Order: sequence, then C-alpha cells, then structure tokens
Amino acid sequence: MGRWHFTADPAVFRAAAGAHLAADPARNTSVLTLTEKADRLGWWTEPDGRVTGVVAVPRSGLPTLGVTTTEAARALALPDGDQPVELRGETAAVEAYLDAAGRPWTPLLRMRLYRLGALTPPDPAPAGRARHATEADLPLLAEWTTAFVRAIGEEPADDYTGMLTERLTEGRLHVWEAPAGRPASMAAVSRTVEGQARVHLVYTPPADRGRGYAAGVTAAVSGAALAAGAAQVLLFTDLANPTSNALYRRLGYRPVTDHLGVRFTDG
Repeated sequence: MGRWHFTADPAVFRAAAGAHLAADPARNTSVLTLTEKADRLGWWTEPDGRVTGVVAVPRSGLPTLGVTTTEAARALALPDGDQPVELRGETAAVEAYLDAAGRPWTPLLRMRLYRLGALTPPDPAPAGRARHATEADLPLLAEWTTAFVRAIGEEPADDYTGMLTERLTEGRLHVWEAPAGRPASMAAVSRTVEGQARVHLVYTPPADRGRGYAAGVTAAVSGAALAAGAAQVLLFTDLANPTSNALYRRLGYRPVTDHLGVRFTDG
C-alpha cells in the first residue's frame, strides 16, 4: 500500500515530487503556486515508488490537493494528526476524501480550471485601453481586491498593499482605463512556474460591468503572460457564474478540470 510523506522544505518536496508536478503543471497549478510559502508539503508514493498525489498545506488545517489519485486522497492524513478544517482540489479527489472520512461538510466553492488555447481578443474592443497599474492606482485597487475577495465568499485581509505592490513592480498587474482616463477593471497574473502562469484578481466594480472591460483587461494580461514566456496561461472561474465562464471561452480559454472546496463542520 502507498503512503503519504511530508516536509517543510520546498527543495525536498521538489526532489521527491518534481516529475509528478512537471507531468501536468496546469492541473498542479495550485500546489506549484503554494510550494514556496506552504507550512507543509506532501506527496503520496505507490509501493513501487511512483508519486501519484501531492498536497500543499499553506496554513494548519487548510490542505490543497494537486493531481492526486482517489486512493491517495482517501488515505490523506496530515502530519501530527491534524484534521483538515478545509480541503480544496480536483472534485474527484476531494469527493474521495469526503467519502472515506465521513465527516460533515459544507461546500465553499465549485470552480473550473481553464487553459488558454488561441487568444482571441474581444472584437470590437471595449472603449478605452489596457495599461500597467501604477502606484497611484493602489488605494483603489486595494478596495477592489477587498470587494473581489468578499464576492468569492472569503474573508478579506486587513491590507492588500504589499500583495498588489509586488505584482505592480513586477509588471503583473493591469487595469483597463475607461475613455475618461479612470481605471474601470483590473486583472493580474502570477509568476510563471514550470511554464505556467495563472490569471487572477479579475474584477470590475458593479457600475462598470457590461461594457467589456473585464474582457479587455483579461485579454491584455493573458497576452502579456504569453509574451513573457509562459507556455500555458490558466485561470479559475466560479461554476456558479455563467457570465464569466462564457467570457473566458470567448477569449480562447478551454476547460481542463473542475475543483471543489469544502469546509468541515465538525470542528
């Protein structure tokens, strides 16, 4: 029978699970993104030594599964006997754990992972233009980030200035500027890891929705990621939002797999 192994050292994790991660970086995108900042990193080995499952635990009790077999997911046990407070990952793997654990839970999110095929910018283009965010934009973009986090059902942090500044200084944060010269939408892209970059923080305030600004800024940041050398550009959407799912398909994104996030209610 296989077993889980855990480490706090990203180098040890990569040495053990690197081939598994690299075999499908798109489906492993969440674990790859968390590798450098996770408290714990885990991998499942089969009796013959093959790695067939990975997990990142950014904070105690909050594991995120990468590509993981249902057998490995069913056997997931965190170090020190910790019980997951929440669990996220591909739907089949999360459901396998839920079936084995038998714990009461409630869904947090149901998402779909998309991968960009041929980028198809909106035609006609929305009014205005895309540009890199500047320091002058930061107070407004921090407000938008708080609204975005609330909109996806999570508790916002006290301050997003540092996170946004990092993306701004690395050229990974874009805004769509309306014709009057004011920011009307935003989108960011992750650093490229194992050839893949992920679009995130796509947000348009309610008063500016329905004008194509999100499509314009998403196309711009996607194109920038490709130009910077990303072999694959990815993004997650909320399955409950048909508007955003249709938008990303029009831009050339194609579905890869569905994800489920749950919170356990027996704690």
